[in-house]
Amino acid sequence: MVDQTNAGADWGADELDAIVADYFAMLDAERSGQSYVKAHHNRAVSQLIGRSHRSIEFKHMNISAVLRNLGMPTIRGYMPASNFQKAILGAIERHLSGPSILSRLDQLAPTGVADGNVAATLFVETPPMVDVNPNLNSNRDALERLVRKFDPTERDARNRDLGKAGEALVLEFERHRLRREERRDLAAKVRWVAQEDGGGAGYDILSFDTSGRERLIEVKTTRGISTTPFFLSSNERSLADERPEEFRIFRVYEYGVAPKVFKLHPPLEQFVRLEPTTYRASFG
Repeated sequence: MVDQTNAGADWGADELDAIVADYFAMLDAERSGQSYVKAHHNRAVSQLIGRSHRSIEFKHMNISAVLRNLGMPTIRGYMPASNFQKAILGAIERHLSGPSILSRLDQLAPTGVADGNVAATLFVETPPMVDVNPNLNSNRDALERLVRKFDPTERDARNRDLGKAGEALVLEFERHRLRREERRDLAAKVRWVAQEDGGGAGYDILSFDTSGRERLIEVKTTRGISTTPFFLSSNERSLADERPEEFRIFRVYEYGVAPKVFKLHPPLEQFVRLEPTTYRASFG
């Protein structure tokens, strides 16, 4: 039964822990292909904590918003709602700190997004604008701290399956684009360099524009939002400087939900802030 005295009141830690646990239970079921009914989960949580159906739905959407910022999968149908109570960040942090939770979430569920049909309908979006004056309120500041703790940039860089999936998607996208532009001859020459030749080239895919000029494409993939940071190697940056007309970064984001992509071209500094993160230590 819904407790009317709760209406409009902030959720307590026990309530937030309960709904976060329920969200991840549904997410686990969805990713493993098990059937579940959201309404049944909603009713069970409502009976447990005395919150309304609508309030529970909105909290699920809040969780989706936080997870999207963390570069993690979300439940289909719960669109992110970013106007969340700060305390929900603590509940999500407590849950993610449990044993093996992160490693399980970072495993790619079979989504099929890299097939030809998805690549054929992929639309190139406009790159996000650099926020030169970020306005951090208390919620945004707390979210940034949580993002740093469960750094999606580090996790994306370690997740080789995710990287390969994004590259496969862009490979099919480029082949389809050239066939659509009546350059089947060039489409047949598109190569997955990172897969065929190994790393070290400074780019992942060799493609072409319609005139036949080479396109050296480096693919960066995340399950996070469009503004999720990514790593750029010194080799990749050098190639961008040496061959600015040919080098491109394809940023694939929201992979596993509804993949989207935007492109960056040199000079990269007009799109992103480039910050040194590591140093090479040598003895000579």
